[in-house]
Amino acid sequence: MLRDNKIARIRIARVALVAVASLGAGGCGFELAGSGSLPGVMATTYLQAAEPSSEFFGSMREALRARGLEVVDSPDEAGARLIISEDSTGQRVLSVSARNTPREYEIFYVVTFSLQAGSEQLMDPQSLAVTRSYTYDETEVLGKSREERVLRQALADDLARQVVRRIQALASATRTPVG
Repeated sequence: MLRDNKIARIRIARVALVAVASLGAGGCGFELAGSGSLPGVMATTYLQAAEPSSEFFGSMREALRARGLEVVDSPDEAGARLIISEDSTGQRVLSVSARNTPREYEIFYVVTFSLQAGSEQLMDPQSLAVTRSYTYDETEVLGKSREERVLRQALADDLARQVVRRIQALASATRTPVG
């Protein structure tokens, strides 16, 4: 019985400590990653891209929707246009074997984007690039091609998160959050 009371008091103390730490962190302006605000004009956003079937386009659309924004199908319906002027990906050989066959590749993904609201340019074009490397084994061709697709999608997801963070920084600077 005495032991149970002691355990209960320890648990209450832990909960209280976590609550105080959370309040303190919130009071100093700390925000969890991904919890910042986006510009209010982006409540309805049109994604403009030459390649709407790319991995990045899909990742960007999902990242905006996850933030509570409506991604619309027409620029006339949108408060803002996120313009993806470059969306390219590829790979290069990093190393070769003694028989001159590729042993390691680097996958890269590059995007350039800008943000407009009506005729106002909210963000000038900015470019972001990310890379990952992987080893290649010619005896595992199917597995390595799947690994390459997974890595390429991970790069696109990473770039979409980086774009959202850049836009959040804009919103913080202008103090025009979405609801």
